[in-house]
Amino acid sequence: MRYTISKSDYMLWLKHPAWLWLKKHHPKSLPPIDQDTQAIFDAGHLFEEYAEGLFDNPLKLGFDSYQEYLSLPDRTRKALDSSTKQAILQGRVEQDSLTCIFDVLEPLESGGYNLYEIKSSTKPKPEHYQDLAFQKLVLEKSGLKIDKIYLIHLNSFFVKKRDKIDPKKLTKVVEVTAEVLELSSQTAQNVALVKATASQIDSPDLSPAFASKYGLRDWLTIYKYLEPNLPEDSIYNLYGISLEQVQSAKETNTQKIEDLDPKLLIRSKQKQQYQAWRQPSPIVDKARIKDFLDQMVFPLYFLDYETMGSVIPILNGTKPYQQIPFQYSLDILESESSQLKHYNYLHTENTNPSSELSQALLSEIGSKGTILAWNMGFEQKCNQTLAKLSSDHELGLLGLNPRFMDLMQPFMEGWYIDKRFMGSASIKKVLPVLVPELSYQELAINQGASAQRVWMETVIGGKHQERREEIFSDLIKYCNLDTYAMVEIYRFLARLVLVDNETILGQGNPPIKSSPATIQGSLFGG
Repeated sequence: MRYTISKSDYMLWLKHPAWLWLKKHHPKSLPPIDQDTQAIFDAGHLFEEYAEGLFDNPLKLGFDSYQEYLSLPDRTRKALDSSTKQAILQGRVEQDSLTCIFDVLEPLESGGYNLYEIKSSTKPKPEHYQDLAFQKLVLEKSGLKIDKIYLIHLNSFFVKKRDKIDPKKLTKVVEVTAEVLELSSQTAQNVALVKATASQIDSPDLSPAFASKYGLRDWLTIYKYLEPNLPEDSIYNLYGISLEQVQSAKETNTQKIEDLDPKLLIRSKQKQQYQAWRQPSPIVDKARIKDFLDQMVFPLYFLDYETMGSVIPILNGTKPYQQIPFQYSLDILESESSQLKHYNYLHTENTNPSSELSQALLSEIGSKGTILAWNMGFEQKCNQTLAKLSSDHELGLLGLNPRFMDLMQPFMEGWYIDKRFMGSASIKKVLPVLVPELSYQELAINQGASAQRVWMETVIGGKHQERREEIFSDLIKYCNLDTYAMVEIYRFLARLVLVDNETILGQGNPPIKSSPATIQGSLFGG
């Protein structure tokens, strides 16, 4: 069977040949696009609309249905044949079983065209050049002469100052003709291989060893979906695994982390993970953990923010993708033996949350005591953002930052290493190992990206109004668990330093006991 190869097909093949083959032959075997990923795509489309404003009186084609997609090549050809002087947006060209949808073709007096690609990233990336090289090939096969090639990307330094956004300030236009031309010959060779891959009867080898360097991370996600029974000690669970490591493991038929050649381990986290799999008990540096805990000053404040952010800034004074808190959870331990106090704030109106959130937080957090966060740099940066957006609270917010300590540090530095962390220091990896009775998986919202998306859809976008209160409740439960998880991990470490080394290394982790009533009370603000 002869398949038409699109630009997206070509990009999948570059990441891993099997990805293209599965899309053509067994698309249902691939994981569906989740709502958080779709939200990223939608944000990219929104940026495209602003970038298209760079062109005066353009002719926009595009499609809103499958029938319009099928008619798009004919409509594009008519636009090209009309000798229009308008820039043509969202046209589609087909030639020699190849097809691509271009973002912008700008006609020139010479009869040629400038080609523009719009990306919502803040800088050019190697895959953008590959994308444009394929477009150039298809367009030229169709008889068009491409003169110069440009990438339109997001200006990361843009600051929104008024309601109407100037596309010229929001975007950066970079000529990438030379970078794309360097790929022309290889792209022509690749196209023949792509067609052969799509048409072959059997799937290419699924091994991640055949992924590209920039496609490895994405393909590993697909591969683990296709192979759900991979053991925990699979080399594909090696933290930050590189293509060179994958290929070396395949050549030597190495399948387990503990069997890897230690000379191949290039990151400290990989070395820690390798060591953890080669002994039965967690690796614990009790002295360093004790020193870390001894630096904390009561009362202890466990703080977590949930934030909004978008490719097109919503609030004046903010930049693209800048994260602005709309919610926090705060747990307070006045002393080691005191009862846990819990506070939270969730902004529920389509207004700037900065002032009200800051006022609430500063009224609940005392002037002394250590503030604990997981990956504290994020919370500190949020405080800096809030200080700029809520000048009345600037001194109070900035005064919090020197008091932070990062509860992730013992796990990031390797003072406590458990093979079940999979080399990660993420709280979602650490919590189920140290405090298995607490789980994010049972929550309706269990990821930061989901919290951001759902809040923005509900509060900013006005969607889901019939479930508004349910969504707010779910957001509170998720953020509350972030801080309560930190509390319980802190308590785990505090117990740990009171246990002798023989117990730590010989009998596994000291148990943690939390009553259901205590957990329920904290999660729901009781």
